[in-house]
Amino acid sequence: MSKITEILVKEGDKVFNEPYKFVKFNNNPKANELLNDLKNHPHAFTLACIMDRQIKAERAWSIPYEVFEDCEFPNVAKMSHEDISKIFHSKKLHRFNDEMALYFYLAVQKINDDYDGDASKIWNDEPKSATLVRRFLEFKGVGIKIATMASNILARKLKVPMADYCCIDISPDVHVKRVFRRVGFINENATVNEIIYCAKEINPEYPGILDLPCWEVGNKWCRPKNPKCNECLLDKYCPKIID
Repeated sequence: MSKITEILVKEGDKVFNEPYKFVKFNNNPKANELLNDLKNHPHAFTLACIMDRQIKAERAWSIPYEVFEDCEFPNVAKMSHEDISKIFHSKKLHRFNDEMALYFYLAVQKINDDYDGDASKIWNDEPKSATLVRRFLEFKGVGIKIATMASNILARKLKVPMADYCCIDISPDVHVKRVFRRVGFINENATVNEIIYCAKEINPEYPGILDLPCWEVGNKWCRPKNPKCNECLLDKYCPKIID
């Protein structure tokens, strides 16, 4: 294991092993309370994950709260697709209101029908990580990126126990890609799948544990232009393969 790999895994382990603390998903305190309350409102977290695409994450994670302002979850399950669509359009909740209103409606129905109205049944049986990812993939509109992100947040931040973590992959956003390239893990033309499998090579027991430390390095120091190498925790060992 290289020193860079060792540092990134250590940083990821530190976050994973620390006790649960309130997660700030956005700047709306009431929305954050809802999203952190997996015992009483697990549907909010699930629906927020499904909404998280093509808009700023902070906005996406506020959508369940804004919908439930008008109608709480048990009653939302009785609403038609048209009713939910009206809420999305009147509040301009998403860049793609038609599509996301449909995914929201279908997710509510699936939680109600398949999980007896309790979304925590998606994860509260200490599932294998592959099982958890598959369960998220069963929701309409959810691909591997969202399914992995949801599983990773549950494991890393919300401290939901699982049988293993080997199938929770890294989510290669722009920061992760940049860091992987600049430290020499991948070449500049690497595909998303190459990045995912590189993370599996580095830490097969839990590839997704590299997600947060790489994101933080990319966001804080390893910027696209004028990177702050001398402040970065990888500075001493990084080959600094800058564009």
